[in-house]
Amino acid sequence: MITGELKRQIDAVWNDFWSGGISNPLEVMEQLTYLLFIKALDEQQTLAENKANRTGEPIPAEDDIFPDGQEFRPEGRAAGRPYGDLRWSWFKHLAPAEMLDVVSNYVFAFLQQRASHSTHAKHMRDARLTIPTAALLAKAVDGLDAVTMADRDTKGDVYEYMLSKIATAGQNGQFRTPRHIIELMVEMMAPQPDDVICDPASGTCGFLVGAGEFIRREHPSALTRPAAAKHFHNGMFSGYDFDNTMLRIGSMNMQLHGVQNPNISYRDSLAEDFAGDAEVYSLILANPPFAGSLDYAGTAKGLLQVVRTKKTELLFVALFLRLLRPGGRAAVIVPDGVLFGSTKAHKELRRILVEDQKLDGIVSLPAGVFKPYSGVSTAILLFTKTNSGGTDLVWFYDLQADGYSLDDKRDRLLDEAKLGAVVEEALTVDEHEKNNLPDALARWLQKDGAELERAPTEQSFCVPKADIAASDYDLSINRYMEIVYDEAEYVPPAEILDELATLEREILEGIEDLKAALG
Repeated sequence: MITGELKRQIDAVWNDFWSGGISNPLEVMEQLTYLLFIKALDEQQTLAENKANRTGEPIPAEDDIFPDGQEFRPEGRAAGRPYGDLRWSWFKHLAPAEMLDVVSNYVFAFLQQRASHSTHAKHMRDARLTIPTAALLAKAVDGLDAVTMADRDTKGDVYEYMLSKIATAGQNGQFRTPRHIIELMVEMMAPQPDDVICDPASGTCGFLVGAGEFIRREHPSALTRPAAAKHFHNGMFSGYDFDNTMLRIGSMNMQLHGVQNPNISYRDSLAEDFAGDAEVYSLILANPPFAGSLDYAGTAKGLLQVVRTKKTELLFVALFLRLLRPGGRAAVIVPDGVLFGSTKAHKELRRILVEDQKLDGIVSLPAGVFKPYSGVSTAILLFTKTNSGGTDLVWFYDLQADGYSLDDKRDRLLDEAKLGAVVEEALTVDEHEKNNLPDALARWLQKDGAELERAPTEQSFCVPKADIAASDYDLSINRYMEIVYDEAEYVPPAEILDELATLEREILEGIEDLKAALG
């Protein structure tokens, strides 16, 4: 867990950028990502050198990032510099003006040249240093150098904290699903070491990072057995986005969380043909953007074969169905309109989920979960692709509180240890009223057991498929929830009228008595 001192150091770096003239939080995050990548390259070189010193063997060429005794000369420049000059541990000691010259003219050219070396490096192909002054670059380098990131957990937490500052800055929050909602969805899906996981709208790769952390915690052997480790680092995770800044940030997020070579790639998931990815993935975790409508001409033809619509929220669900292999499962966030929309496409997609696949559950989220960026009501859709049906009952949960205030401030309502879906101690009734996530997870795990006995008057319950089909496949929780009203007892109107008449007589008698007394 990130400490107060680490937060203070990161806040100081962030504030330096703002005071130095970079006020766009996404640009700050992008520049910090470049610097962290440069720092990571130096750390990798140091590890390779230490290993070579221990073994007496030379550093393999593919691992020798900064070859000793060789010079790097950018294309178009007459003079080069020794590779050693490009290392973080060397240029951090330079005077600000010379540091800016080395980083802008040599280090960034070096990053662009290395674009083919790894999935992380390829996103540096278009890297540009936009830090405007030598003084700000020196402050940023000094600030990041002071942040102790000795292990993978700390590196990941530090980057997550930086990402949270994109949200608190009041911009670009659409790129970031709240971490505690990601945690709930990952815990519900319980990723396995042999899963192949995809987020077709990956953004900062929060879902992929969450899945990786779950596997590290619950299946540690996945990182110690060679075949399983190879799959974890090279074949398990795929993320797609059509924003290059997000690709860089997401890739760095995966790198700092210890995933070596994930497939984080540029793709417009709704517009491009996905034939090569059809039925490839065993798990999809996603919160795709819902931007409205697309033209038929700009939509992948394979999606229109599932459901003919221009609405992106329906097209993404169709995409999930095409990408999943039979037996694959999904936890995805959708706007409430998907659950009860009345168009032919809405109804057909819901019919497919209920009749042709296995719809496992719906978690209705409170409208304030994505504030201050959006107040739209959303839900978590949980389903398994079978192509042969299998829906008998659908589990519903009415999530009313997520541990934070549901206004624009999103203030924390409980101590840190009692937030999120996984807590060490059971919450009290009062604490549950402020954070439903642990209860939602516990009841999801009992959906085939004790949950079957719960009535639709409770916070979670199951609905038979026949009832859903009879309701035109409406999946909104309000359709099936029953509200119990306390019976109120009222005084009969006749008694109220008698009391009013008595009061009126008393008032009139009082007036007559007052007149008599006054003479």
